[in-house]
Amino acid sequence: MPSLFDPITLRGITARNRIWLAPMCQYSIDARDGVPTDWHLVHLGARATGGFGLVMTEAAAVSPEGRISPQDAGLWSDEQAEAWARISAFVRAQGAIPATQLAHAGRKGSTAAPWRGEGPVVVEDGGWQAVAPSAVAFQGYATPRELAREEIAEIVTAFADAARRADAAGFDVVEVHAAHGYLLHQFLSPLANLRTDEHGGSFDNRIRIVLEVVDAVRAALPDRKALLVRLSATDWVDGGWTAEETVELSARLTEHGVDLVDVSSGGLDARQDIPVGPGYQVPFARDVRAKAGIATGAVGLITEPAAAQAVLDEGDADVVLLARAALREPAWPLRAAHELGVAPADAPYPVQYARGARR
Repeated sequence: MPSLFDPITLRGITARNRIWLAPMCQYSIDARDGVPTDWHLVHLGARATGGFGLVMTEAAAVSPEGRISPQDAGLWSDEQAEAWARISAFVRAQGAIPATQLAHAGRKGSTAAPWRGEGPVVVEDGGWQAVAPSAVAFQGYATPRELAREEIAEIVTAFADAARRADAAGFDVVEVHAAHGYLLHQFLSPLANLRTDEHGGSFDNRIRIVLEVVDAVRAALPDRKALLVRLSATDWVDGGWTAEETVELSARLTEHGVDLVDVSSGGLDARQDIPVGPGYQVPFARDVRAKAGIATGAVGLITEPAAAQAVLDEGDADVVLLARAALREPAWPLRAAHELGVAPADAPYPVQYARGARR
């Protein structure tokens, strides 16, 4: 059996294989209330029946102003948790682990969904005042309002409350989103964080909110459930967050109950110069795994089964996360099983689909 199809256990949660669905925003809640719909059930359910070991929701905002767009999903209300429960139950019934990502968009909030226009959404059209560590705008976006100290504490509490709702909704794994230029990443990077208080300046101060959020989320979850953190390994801009800082923060996260670091990159500054290519972020996952002593997930243009298997064979990461490839091919793991020589009986086919197995 190729190791891509080996199970992996984090705390008390075992995923059937190491092919995981990365969180991908769907911008599809027309009611603008953060409540997931049948679209989310079908989107995530299809990847569960397609053989993924873990299926993660899109970013679920911890507050209304934590959304990226008005059409984003949330976990700030019990109504949202009840809707997510139906989806997580279906994902689990297909043999996959249901997971969710908790997020706050910060200065990248109140913006239009990709196919609904460009730039900020004004209050009259359902938008809101974005907030951030400092009043520094993302290029082309509205200038955010700097958070007061007491508001930072309220955001930490919002993450904890969302984690409790995630548990009630049946999610076995929770990921804290501290990447891609959203709020927690904004605190990490000196390009976005100009604060002079205990949440700005030094490395220890800039990572403070991430550790506070992680501690609050870990305390809100049963011990058996796994906690992940997604980090952007580098801003790809001089003077920004660095790969070395990512390794150091990841080492700290092991002391705060984090079970795996999901290693991505970029998203904080439009000046980023990213050498995009197949597996371009894998070296960051390898460094975090080797130097910080924590399990990692690799993501980013890993599109072919042989390439995904090579990530594991070379010890670069413990799991592989797919995003756009999974949008194109919901049953990517079933093709991977065939190409890597897994017998149909051992591949993660639903019994209803077994007669269609590749042979």
